[in-house]
Amino acid sequence: MGVDSSAQQLWMRQWRSASLMLAEQRKKELREMSAQQALAAADALLSLAPLVALHPSRLSDSGLVRQQALFHRREAV
Repeated sequence: MGVDSSAQQLWMRQWRSASLMLAEQRKKELREMSAQQALAAADALLSLAPLVALHPSRLSDSGLVRQQALFHRREAV
């Protein structure tokens, strides 16, 4: 049994509304965050980095130069 068009539209309006409210809540929480809380959050995120194994080529090249060359349609150096 399929969902009718009006039900789909209602569902989408609800999710769009929720998305906007969540974005506002995130902004509010970030504005209210103290410097100490911000540093602790950043430290928690950065502590996750060693858990991800890097490919050996990433130790000498991030790919940024090649990406920029693609954006500018030229050869990477």
